[in-house]
Amino acid sequence: MIPVNEPLISKKAKKYVLDCINTGWISSAGKYIEQFEENFRKYIETEYALTTTSGTTALHLALAASNIKKGDEVIMPDLTIISCALSAMYVGARPVLVDVEPSTGNIDPEKIEKKITKKTKAIMVVHLYGHPANMEPILKIAKKYKLLLIEDAAESHGAKIKVDGKWKKAGSVGDISCFSFYGNKIVTTGEGGMLLTNNLDIFKKASLLKDLAHVPGKRFFHEEVGYNFRMTNMQAALGVAQLEEINKYLEKKFWMAKLYSNGLKNIDFLELPTEKTYAKNVFWMYAPLVKKNSRISRDEFCKQLRELGIDTRTYFVPLHKQAVLKKFRFKSDQYPVSSDLSDRGFYLPSGLALTKSQINKVISTIKAIAKKF
Repeated sequence: MIPVNEPLISKKAKKYVLDCINTGWISSAGKYIEQFEENFRKYIETEYALTTTSGTTALHLALAASNIKKGDEVIMPDLTIISCALSAMYVGARPVLVDVEPSTGNIDPEKIEKKITKKTKAIMVVHLYGHPANMEPILKIAKKYKLLLIEDAAESHGAKIKVDGKWKKAGSVGDISCFSFYGNKIVTTGEGGMLLTNNLDIFKKASLLKDLAHVPGKRFFHEEVGYNFRMTNMQAALGVAQLEEINKYLEKKFWMAKLYSNGLKNIDFLELPTEKTYAKNVFWMYAPLVKKNSRISRDEFCKQLRELGIDTRTYFVPLHKQAVLKKFRFKSDQYPVSSDLSDRGFYLPSGLALTKSQINKVISTIKAIAKKF
């Protein structure tokens, strides 16, 4: 079975992790924590960075450090991972869902304003599957209504967005950005995340809350609820090594996407991933769609791929369909694009360890399936 995502581990990773083991710095203190934060913030081009245990906890910390609380509302796309909605719920806020663009699956800027109320405190943008959201109009909306702008860039390490005629890294545009370093991400620490910001007050509050909210200068005394969101030095050591290879990893993502696009361009029932003029897509996942009213359904197509040794995953289930969010009583007719993309989208194997022969096998398998229908 060709896996959907198999990581490629840097040659220096073992050296750095063994250094942690040999020196005894294996927990949440050590030089690699600071080095990873410093290197990653420089790469993304922000002032401050804070490691966390996951992308989910980074989102949670972003809202908590921004004083988002019970009764507040956080706008977010309907087509995304459950972590976005849960992070709002963790602080007592209400997730407010917005339908997405049909071409990218990202939040539709034209549909945001109608969801803004007096309770709205933040807009959470997700750069889905490696393609950045259209940030210029969203920045204008956030400024107009004085809303916090959070970027979930978990899937878009190294992606770029054109803002005011200049290219900026995904994660450097909003007030806060959150990254995941899960095993399938371009930069991985196995599990882990990062919060980045240019706001010193938010950084200080996030730093306090991340480490159980010890009162400064009075350890083991606590005046507010804190969290244990500390990344280990060993994870950070892996992250430092992976980040050193990010340009090579991005080049491989572009190479894979080009091979897939050239090989699948004549499969008439597939819609292939695109790249908008305002974005530099990193193709974290090569994620096509089965066309509407196709002679083969997405689910049948994915079933046949798996039977022939090609692993795959379907798109996220929209948030408005999630049982855990049913108390918010989202109306499904407000999210037709999200529902449609979720029903038709899937990933092809896209891991950094993927070989040319494996990609060619995926392409030839898809062509063989196409001939039968």
